[in-house]
Amino acid sequence: MVDLKLPEIKDLTRIERIGAHSHIRGLGLDDALEARNVSQGMVGQKSARKAAGIILQMIKDGKIAGRAVLLAGQPGTGKTAIAMGMAKALGDETPFSMMAGSEIFSLEMGKTEALTQAFRSAIGVRIKEETEILEGEVVEIQVDRPAVAGAASKTGKLTLKTTDMETVYDLGTKMIEALGKEKVQSGDVIAIDKASGKISKLGRSFARSRDYDAMGPQTRFVQCPDGELQKRKEVVHVVTLHEIDVINSRTQGFLALFTGDTGEIRSEVREQIDSKVAEWREEGKAEIIPGVLFIDEVHMLDIECFSFLNRALENEMAPILVVATNRGITRIRGTNYRGPHGMPIDLLDRLLIISTQPYTEDEIRQILEIRCEEEDVEMSEDAKLLLTKIGHETSLRYAIHLITAAALACQKRKGKEVDIQDVSRVYELFMDVKRSTQFLMDYQDQFMFNEIPEANGSAAMAE
Repeated sequence: MVDLKLPEIKDLTRIERIGAHSHIRGLGLDDALEARNVSQGMVGQKSARKAAGIILQMIKDGKIAGRAVLLAGQPGTGKTAIAMGMAKALGDETPFSMMAGSEIFSLEMGKTEALTQAFRSAIGVRIKEETEILEGEVVEIQVDRPAVAGAASKTGKLTLKTTDMETVYDLGTKMIEALGKEKVQSGDVIAIDKASGKISKLGRSFARSRDYDAMGPQTRFVQCPDGELQKRKEVVHVVTLHEIDVINSRTQGFLALFTGDTGEIRSEVREQIDSKVAEWREEGKAEIIPGVLFIDEVHMLDIECFSFLNRALENEMAPILVVATNRGITRIRGTNYRGPHGMPIDLLDRLLIISTQPYTEDEIRQILEIRCEEEDVEMSEDAKLLLTKIGHETSLRYAIHLITAAALACQKRKGKEVDIQDVSRVYELFMDVKRSTQFLMDYQDQFMFNEIPEANGSAAMAE
């Protein structure tokens, strides 16, 4: 059996943008899995959130691997928000992979290969291994800079100590850059992974607690390590099966994850990886973490994809599958048959179905207030009431879109907070679906390729 390459510990900076669900922090449940009225960015949908909380508990207890959940409801009733809440509640260690059903058909690979990669990206492997590290307090860092810029590489010396010993190490350019990146200075207690060269700052030594110029409010003080500088420690890596697949099937290895060059992965590679992971599990070196795969717009999949999902859910290492749809009884893609939610009955029979209900006017107001806070928009009470009425009569999504537009209108007139006139202004500028549809019906003769008969146009649109 060939040795498998494993990715290094992830250390990526996350860039958060204000998105449609950036205000979601969890499911908003208490310890008894009861849904709070407003909590962690979630409003309403108490029954659906409670059901999702029970699913989460089963995931954490390891009792629901290979199961599937369907979130079904009208557009704009919080299906994706519930899925995002589940992801936040699970934490960073549990893999959560998200995709839209329509993505399957735009990738440069087969449909079943795309689904296989999605499944394996939602299955985590917690790998335990022993590694050699240097752990001690920094006594001194000396960097010898070249006299002429670019003439030679930087070199230096690092002095580390424990309570029992002190040693000087020679530094190369990469280690000097790594120390600078971590802002390591004298008095810091650090750990250096000998295999990867990764530097971790553990804190500042208690001996330096009186150096007020070298500390801040977030400074953590630790004891100077004792014993030998070089130690063996157990390190835990959490990677997904798909990451291991990519690294072992591409010549550029770990860099393939960043270039996006995944392509189709041969079944022989996956079989080798599965057998190696199984071997690690038997030896106690690895543990499987079934994550969550969320497929939005699941009605966009065809019968071939649905058949694959049926079979894939029977695999012993299958993740928890959460799918969402806003369709009623409609045609199953790839067939001439109609089915509930555009899905075949045999797959629906495997699903735990959670339904979402339309938001009440009061819930819409609470959601709009949360969004105003998230987008840092000051809005008057009268403007919030008007926006709530608009959201109730049109759609919640349309009302949320108007928040930023109204804030820009307010900024244009140099106002301090969004008022009724700003909301009214953007309401006139940007149409909702109902008004846009009415406009098309009123002026249908002036549009190209109009297919609505004039006599029964209204009836056709109503259906």
